[in-house]
Amino acid sequence: MSSLKTVESDVASIHRTVLGEATGEAFVAFPSVAAVERLVEVLSQFDEPPTVRLLALEGTLKTAMEDFIVASTTADLVAEGTLSLRATEATGASSLIVTDETVVTIVTAGSLFTGLGTDNEEFVASAREKYATAFEGAEPFSLRTPPISRVHETLAETFGGEVDADFGRVLDSLETARGDGEGLDEVTISLLVAAKHELQLYDISRWGEDTGVASKATFSRTKTRLEDRGLIDTTKVPIDVGRPRLRLLLGDERLQEADIDDLASVAQELLSAETA
Repeated sequence: MSSLKTVESDVASIHRTVLGEATGEAFVAFPSVAAVERLVEVLSQFDEPPTVRLLALEGTLKTAMEDFIVASTTADLVAEGTLSLRATEATGASSLIVTDETVVTIVTAGSLFTGLGTDNEEFVASAREKYATAFEGAEPFSLRTPPISRVHETLAETFGGEVDADFGRVLDSLETARGDGEGLDEVTISLLVAAKHELQLYDISRWGEDTGVASKATFSRTKTRLEDRGLIDTTKVPIDVGRPRLRLLLGDERLQEADIDDLASVAQELLSAETA
């Protein structure tokens, strides 16, 4: 195989083609942030994905995993044994995929991608040995994000299937869910869905901490930010002993009237307007 003989606008197409034909264990080395994100997406879509060993710069992995959608899907793939991650500080290497049959270097030109490869047995064997050694010598990369399957399972168990379904639909409406302080990260999404269903802050924050989504303090700080910007309201709920708890409500009329599929975009518009 001299090349993939195609030029693509998305590196996912190359991952899908090469890994879809892979048997046994494959190595993906030195991908970009976007390539890591697309790799995770592709592996999650395979009915029978190959086992992939991902070797990347530590900064690349950290940046990619700031997106909750990517990180939680990665956590599922890791738990299944489909994907393992190692971080390295080595530089100057080309982005490539090594399977039992081929070595493919990913070449970029602006927004376009192609794969240049070979199936020469001696070269493939040498490359596999090289990257297997590099992978074993690299540091395991630890994920702090829970698997998305666990998030859905615990949401449904704790609050019911409708809350879980709405959380999933909000995630599906987003391209990314990054914790950048202003965007719709996983805590913001959780609170908005909780407010839509008028859940208590205590309950959703306890769920978040128990599941590993974020600490109760993070939920409290995010609630305060959203309340200050008018996206969320609260009302006190008396309890027998101790301070009243807070029930979450959607604060802005546009959020109250929004379909669940539009909730994220309306919330993002409101947050953007506040910071403009």
